[in-house]
Amino acid sequence: MAREIAKAYEPQQIEPRWADFWVKEALFKADATAPGPVFSIVIPPPNVTGSLHIGHMLEHTEIDILTRWHRMRGYNTLYLPGTDHAGISTQRVVVKQLMDQGIDYHKLGREEFEKRVWAWKAEAGGQIVEQMKGIGESCDWSRERFTLSPEMSRVVRKVFVQLYNEGFIYRETRLVNWCPVCLTVLSDLEVHHEERQGHLWHIRYPVARTNEYVVVATTRPETMLGDTAVAVHPEDERYKHLVGKNVVLPLMSREIPVITDSMVDREFGTGAVKITPAHDPNDFEVGKRHRLAEIDVMTDDGHMSAAAGAYAGLDRFEARKKIVEDLKTLGLLEKITDHVSAIGICERSKTIVEPRISTQWFCAMKQLAEPAIKSVREYEPGKENTIQIVPDNRRQEFLNWLDNIRDWTISRQLWWGHRIPTWYCGDCEEMIVAEEAPAKCQKCGSGKLKQDPDVLDTWFSSGLWPFSTLGWPEKTADFQKYYPTSLLITGYDILFFWVARMAMLGIHFTGQVPFRTVYLHSLVRTTSGEKMSKSKGTGLDPVALNEQYGTDAMRFCLASMAAPGTDIVLSDDRLLGARSFANKIWNAARFLFVNLDKYEEGGASIEALAAPDVRAKAPYAFEGKVPLADRWLFARIAVTVETVNDALANYRFHEAAQAVYQFFWGDFCDWYIEWVKPDLQNADRGRADVAWKNLFAGFDAALRLLHPFMPFLTEELWHQLPQKAGAKSIALDAYPEARAALKDAAALAEFGLIQEVIQGLRTVRSEMKLDPKKKVAAEFASADGKTRSVIEANHEAIQRLGNLSGLSVVAGKLAEGGGGMRSTAEFDLRIPYAEETVDVAAELARLKKEIEGLQKAIASKEKQLGNETFRSRAPEKIIREMEEVLAGQRVELGKMVTRKAQLEG
Repeated sequence: MAREIAKAYEPQQIEPRWADFWVKEALFKADATAPGPVFSIVIPPPNVTGSLHIGHMLEHTEIDILTRWHRMRGYNTLYLPGTDHAGISTQRVVVKQLMDQGIDYHKLGREEFEKRVWAWKAEAGGQIVEQMKGIGESCDWSRERFTLSPEMSRVVRKVFVQLYNEGFIYRETRLVNWCPVCLTVLSDLEVHHEERQGHLWHIRYPVARTNEYVVVATTRPETMLGDTAVAVHPEDERYKHLVGKNVVLPLMSREIPVITDSMVDREFGTGAVKITPAHDPNDFEVGKRHRLAEIDVMTDDGHMSAAAGAYAGLDRFEARKKIVEDLKTLGLLEKITDHVSAIGICERSKTIVEPRISTQWFCAMKQLAEPAIKSVREYEPGKENTIQIVPDNRRQEFLNWLDNIRDWTISRQLWWGHRIPTWYCGDCEEMIVAEEAPAKCQKCGSGKLKQDPDVLDTWFSSGLWPFSTLGWPEKTADFQKYYPTSLLITGYDILFFWVARMAMLGIHFTGQVPFRTVYLHSLVRTTSGEKMSKSKGTGLDPVALNEQYGTDAMRFCLASMAAPGTDIVLSDDRLLGARSFANKIWNAARFLFVNLDKYEEGGASIEALAAPDVRAKAPYAFEGKVPLADRWLFARIAVTVETVNDALANYRFHEAAQAVYQFFWGDFCDWYIEWVKPDLQNADRGRADVAWKNLFAGFDAALRLLHPFMPFLTEELWHQLPQKAGAKSIALDAYPEARAALKDAAALAEFGLIQEVIQGLRTVRSEMKLDPKKKVAAEFASADGKTRSVIEANHEAIQRLGNLSGLSVVAGKLAEGGGGMRSTAEFDLRIPYAEETVDVAAELARLKKEIEGLQKAIASKEKQLGNETFRSRAPEKIIREMEEVLAGQRVELGKMVTRKAQLEG
């Protein structure tokens, strides 16, 4: 007997079982010694702190579709998984956890804190990996990597030391972006700038030992406590008499000089500016030129430091209020004006970033960028050591950024991360940069060595990801086989954070690009067009959606909308559509197996009809000829395979998904199964056997075609078919091929003609508002003898699928009128008016009433749209929708008028 298949499609029953099976069986373990072309891809490592969000779901779906597709096509395939230690994010999570327990992490000490973080990672940090396994990602889990694991740390130290020895990495005191919440320096890329309405405070600085004062304007009064000069432009006549004199810094009673510098904008404010080298990047440069003192008046957490005098201990914004009040009291605040400023915001904590002077580690980028620029700029298909960026409009963004790249701040003031491999001698202050901890100072021999407390920016280690994960610097089998990786799929929002840095570091250390192609996927947006955000409450939880609709439906939905260069608007309607597609597939399979049960009662077996070797020989002939519908089906398989292959090769996931959808739902379910239904229980067992064999071969090909998109459903149904001994998974089966023997233009044309006729009949029936269950007679006419012969040879199926009582086929053309008509260049169709089809008088009365109503509706909209006042006030969306409705109503009116004329004629 045939296999049992549940009546209802329940993805929640299917998906966890197969997800577990794939992992336990290690089905996707790569073998560097295996033959075949290589497809290798490393996962963009998600933060170990996180859980799957909708962006991950899209990204991982696209990666997995391509991975499964390549694997089934015989590629030696590696999809390497892993997670990122996410320095700032992870430290924040654990610090908050400790705070909730009443523990100050500073008092724990670094060593104990690190132990707590590793313990947290072991318990909670694996959530996202389990979720990735749960959505069926076909990774080689034996090669899972973590950016802070010992083998990754060795690579990071080696790279740091080499870059230092080559002069790329250096340590310097300069103005940096400081986050008072994350308590660390940030790179420029980690700071977002927002325009905000603020103020300019105009403050009087008394000129020492005179009755004069200079007015300076500032957007940050709290930083004035660290002023070390007032600057004017060298050519500003207003202040020439003050240059070289001192002014008294209000509130601090400290004298500071008036200097000249061409940096000053004479048109801004009063033309005199306060110089605070420790708190402003421009002022820092001025301070260097004039050898001014650098006074940091803030603490790490955004409070005023001891250098702020009476304001020490106040929060920076509280200090601002108090300083402004005190200036008013002293008569030193001339005025306050409105001012719009670009404010730096920390991308993680969303707090205002503070420019502060600090000693940090930097990496010089200009020279490292040159080979990466060359690799992208000189890309040509097939050209070695070049990188293709898709979509192409992102390519120029990449080049523009690298052309104008600035040095990268790579140190972070954290305890969780890759510790900077640098030690300082307590006796002679020698700095030692080394891969392993030195036993003693190389200069004086002292054993009093202390390691740099900072860690490296998380992006430093993830920038090494494509080669560090494959065993570099050793020439491992994995590195030699799978590097450069074939492809990187990631979001365009980390093009500079990550992609550019991987390109620079990969080329510098291996001599080869880290990936041959970068595909930058879309963003998933809300129905209102906003980027999905958990913090704004607009984010969708893919795990919850997968439970509701099924992971296959989610994957297919995302793929069907993933056109390069366009963002995705996810909605319940689209997800329901994908879930309906999964239901359709399930119900088609159920139809096959339920009907097979009946057929097997006559002595057939599924092994005889659907064994792998039987399926491989399809299509089968009956009485020396393969039936037209079978020729057409396998020709459609060949066309669909070519379409999908081309679309996936060019990252047009939406086109590939649409092609598979059209084939499975349209061609296979709606046309082919309906066509062959009578043959499946044909009294002629020979004819029935052929029908079953071709049906199962087509079904198997359809499952394999669909598998990369909907792996769980296809795995479940594939196992209902007989398979070769030892065959474990559809994922390891072969992808259908567009074999030349299957390409049949004649079958596509002939069956296409039949489809057009049946669809024409259905349209005419609908227009005539006939009872869908009622059989009616129809007429077909064509001047072409070959066209007529195709219809005559298949008239029984046409009558059945068109629900006809009879079909007459004649030469020439049909006269106008006398029934519902459909005409093309090749043929005429008519369902004649007859007592059983239409009550002419009643139909004319109905049409007259509908025409009058439609004419009134059209006239009303035309009047409204012709009113200039309405058009100028109504939203564009409303006008557009009204115009679309009007266009549809005009078309419908035309059809009704034609129909009325036919009835009257």
